Amino acid sequence: MARVHRHQEHHLVERIGWLRAAVLGANDGILSTASLIVGVAAAAATKNAVLVAGVAGLVAGAMSMATGEYVSVSSQSDTEQADLARERSELRDNVEFEKEELAQIYVKRGLERSLARKVAEQLMAKDALTTHAREELGISEITTARPVQAALTSALTFSVGAALPLLMVVISPIGAIVPLVSAASLGFLALLGAIGARAGGAKVLRATVRVTFWGALAMALTAGIGKVFGTVV
Repeated sequence: MARVHRHQEHHLVERIGWLRAAVLGANDGILSTASLIVGVAAAAATKNAVLVAGVAGLVAGAMSMATGEYVSVSSQSDTEQADLARERSELRDNVEFEKEELAQIYVKRGLERSLARKVAEQLMAKDALTTHAREELGISEITTARPVQAALTSALTFSVGAALPLLMVVISPIGAIVPLVSAASLGFLALLGAIGARAGGAKVLRATVRVTFWGALAMALTAGIGKVFGTVV
């Protein structure tokens, strides 16, 4: 008789909560801060002015990302909790209807009517609310909203991302800030795109090209605006 080997499975979807916030935060940190720096530097500002603008952009951006993520994910969490409260009430008041509803879900997935009913009964006997949350509402431990985790992850990764173009300002001569920050930031964005794609199981080349293209466009536009306004002023 063949032996059954047990192994621990790890699925990429388990990373979706923190990965989305981390990639978004770092990408926005690099892009927004680099674009701000390039725009200010293109306006013929001093190195100190460029650094002040960059640091201000880092702090404001990190707080904005944290607040935005917290509010957004909290709204999702509130909706989930409201749905769970409604489901809990329905399970208390009309358990037979809920059992039949669950059985119908399994029938639509391919189970025979009698087997679907047995599965629904056994799963609800163990944990009715969790079963209905997963099967009817699509809420599970993997996908549930975590506002604090999302906020902290976004703020931290934004700060790390924003620190990279700021470092380039520190080590660059004033006349070379625009090209050096632009080139380095595009490299950082490409690397981030590749890492995010790799961690999420996506195609690396497509993700890298996508983030690099939009990063280059954003910096080109801000550099152009800085140049025009710098010349006018």
